[in-house]
Amino acid sequence: MIKYAIALVFSVSVLNAQDSVHLASTDVEVGDVFEIGQPETNKYKHIKFPRANFIIKRGGIANYKRAEGQKVVVTAIKEKKDGTTLVKIKRTDGNRFFGSHTVVSVDFKEALESGELETF
Repeated sequence: MIKYAIALVFSVSVLNAQDSVHLASTDVEVGDVFEIGQPETNKYKHIKFPRANFIIKRGGIANYKRAEGQKVVVTAIKEKKDGTTLVKIKRTDGNRFFGSHTVVSVDFKEALESGELETF
């Protein structure tokens, strides 16, 4: 019986250690710099770029390939009730995304895991 209790305590401590390491790797602060990576498909799923018609209405050019490789900085962080972290990003060079939008929202954890957002 004692063997089972020791094994249970050990497994719980290992799981807690893994959770703390996982959380530390996804910590983000205002001012952190990242690079926009290549999406898995032809569209960005976790970076909430505006649809093409909204970009065109505001006088921009809807070319999503030009966003790849851009350096971005975190301007705001919001933790949602379901546990996801929404991050607002803007370009480090001060220009607008597509010539029309200054700030874009990102589902931070999912974007990092999919490679849409990469550490710099």
